Amino acid sequence: LRTACRGLALARRTSSDSHSHLSQQIGEQFTQHYYQIFDSNRQGLVALYNDSSLLTFEGEQFMGATSIVQKIVSLPFQTVQHQVVKADCQPNPSNGGVIVFVTGNLIVDGGAATPLKFAQVFHLAPSGGSFFCQNDMFRLNIG
Repeated sequence: LRTACRGLALARRTSSDSHSHLSQQIGEQFTQHYYQIFDSNRQGLVALYNDSSLLTFEGEQFMGATSIVQKIVSLPFQTVQHQVVKADCQPNPSNGGVIVFVTGNLIVDGGAATPLKFAQVFHLAPSGGSFFCQNDMFRLNIG
């Protein structure tokens, strides 16, 4: 992510096509990293948020890295696997960040025959040569 972040800063000074490409790269790298940690060690997600981060999970809000990860860790399943179907990414010109919209399948406790559909939005904000998750919105697609 740090290399892509440096590239994003450089792209701001060049073309918008390059900026969009780097935003897509950063978003996809973040998404892969996030779900890999989520699926193997949910407590490890604390490093991807900070004290000003905000999660909206099925309409309920949680502020700050500790509160967010406590919610994620408390989810009522033992095992989980995220299958990303699509990650659409856009640069955020107001702060140099990246907006990521993810759709996918969620396999909970080995239920591969009945995956849950989900959508998640991340706002990645730059910080110290890398990015953190400033905003996170999650919904199951039921109904």
